[in-house]
Amino acid sequence: MTSTFFKTSILCMCVGLFTAACSTTPHTTKLKTPQKTIDVHAVSAQGIGAKIGTISFQDSPNGLNISTQLSQLPSGFHGFHIHEKGSCAPAEKDGKMGAALAAGGHYNPLQTGHGTPNDGHMGDLPVLNVDSNGNAKTTLIAPRLKLADIQGLAIMIHAGGDNYSDHPKPLGGGGDRIACGVIQ
Repeated sequence: MTSTFFKTSILCMCVGLFTAACSTTPHTTKLKTPQKTIDVHAVSAQGIGAKIGTISFQDSPNGLNISTQLSQLPSGFHGFHIHEKGSCAPAEKDGKMGAALAAGGHYNPLQTGHGTPNDGHMGDLPVLNVDSNGNAKTTLIAPRLKLADIQGLAIMIHAGGDNYSDHPKPLGGGGDRIACGVIQ
């Protein structure tokens, strides 16, 4: 009896595997959402400079996937944010021209304090890590954003890291704006 049970089990398993192998229905479903890719340029107080790469955005069940293909950046960690206006132009602040100041501040429709991508400004993103060759080729997730939220806004890379706090310096303590792209 055990031999018959064993043979029947093997036969059922083989039929199941054969049926699954011949099926034309895919077993996994890929998420089909629009992807938006933008150019990113170096910025300075004098204006918008050379293209340094691209950033792609795509909605996912976990939030907004942000994929970077960037080069010619200073190595290390950099503040990375969505800004409230769709411009990378220089502007004047306190009588002095500054890089990409026309982009305004961090995207912050909920009027929260600066923080992590999970609890701060909606535009607070994970820090961007640039390798020793000046490249940042990575995918980050903004858990509270969707592509529709950021259409018409700017994405900004700041010199230096981001401590996700307003202390000891406001807005994470990052430095000057060094690269920017407009999400159109």
